[in-house]
Amino acid sequence: MSREFDAVVFGATGYTGRLVAEHLLKTYGAGGTVKWAMAGRNAAKLGEVAKEIGAPATLPLVVADSNDPGSLEAMCKRARVVITTAGPYQLYGSNLVAACAKTGTDYVDLTGESNWIAQMQRHDEEAKKTGARLVFSCGFDSIPFDLGVWYAEEEAKKKFGGYAPRVRGRVRAMRGGLSGGTMASGQATMAAAQKDPSIFGVLMNPFALTPGFTGPEQPDGNTPHEDKVTGAWVGPFMMAGINTKAVHRTNHMLRHPWGTGFKYDEMQMLDGPPKEGAAAPGFAMDPANAPKPGEGPSKEERDAGFYDLIFIAEMADGRALRAVVKGDKDPGYGSTSKILAEAGLALAAIPRWQTPGGCWSPAAAMAHELLEVLPKKAGLTFAVEG
Repeated sequence: MSREFDAVVFGATGYTGRLVAEHLLKTYGAGGTVKWAMAGRNAAKLGEVAKEIGAPATLPLVVADSNDPGSLEAMCKRARVVITTAGPYQLYGSNLVAACAKTGTDYVDLTGESNWIAQMQRHDEEAKKTGARLVFSCGFDSIPFDLGVWYAEEEAKKKFGGYAPRVRGRVRAMRGGLSGGTMASGQATMAAAQKDPSIFGVLMNPFALTPGFTGPEQPDGNTPHEDKVTGAWVGPFMMAGINTKAVHRTNHMLRHPWGTGFKYDEMQMLDGPPKEGAAAPGFAMDPANAPKPGEGPSKEERDAGFYDLIFIAEMADGRALRAVVKGDKDPGYGSTSKILAEAGLALAAIPRWQTPGGCWSPAAAMAHELLEVLPKKAGLTFAVEG
């Protein structure tokens, strides 16, 4: 597909969008082998951000507004892939998905708004016709988990000769903060659910993104307990409801290589039995000083962040394999911005005979490519432990 730009970063003036642009500039420069542009609704602010990140005056700036479908279509026609950070997506993202589907433009975002993803799957048929690959949740939600399970399963097949019917996802350690955008997305989801109670059903259903298929009852990921297999106490993980849906969609889209009875749960490892009233470990947030949209962790905080995830693939006969995924920056921003940028470029480079148009999960669309590029360009590591 011949387009003016390999990638356009939409929402580049926002907190995470700026980080995506910084990563592209640092990694690929401006006007080099990767042709990319920054996009947003305000030309003056785009220019300010471009200067702040050290971009040359030659870096293209594209004006487009999430409330103006015509401007979105014009932007999409110029790009092979749109990398969007403009959320909350259920408030500001629907027109862009429609524009990408209509113009045959690839799309990646970092949404964790499962109810909105379920709605956006209505564009699947049009995207199949135009060739647009629409891939949701390409940040910490949900690539390290979706790809982590895929990696664990592939390693299990190599070692045991078959795929595992059960995988435990565990957050072994994590340090990071929340941005105003993440807070706003959560608030938008809760507001939508209060207006439409059926949304709660979508949020609670691990198979909400596999239309036409419902697998077996999944393990309880909400009740703290001593997990003998993991060797630690475990408790609920705040992103599990998002990531488990992506994992089950990957299995579904790949025609259930892990089995129609596949089970997956995702929990946070604890130092011991949880103390009453204790905050969940990992993400730091002071409610009294909650960030506003456009605000988030400082560079020092992002650089000090990290995550360590383990995926235990369990065979029916009791044999098990432990796969580990680690990230070198705070999960939600320092790492997410790099993952999202590289996912967009990787997707745009995949031929359509390999990954045709439609709505995809990250691992189903580009697992091999992500496993190749993320350790090189995004600070992730994948390894079998023990």
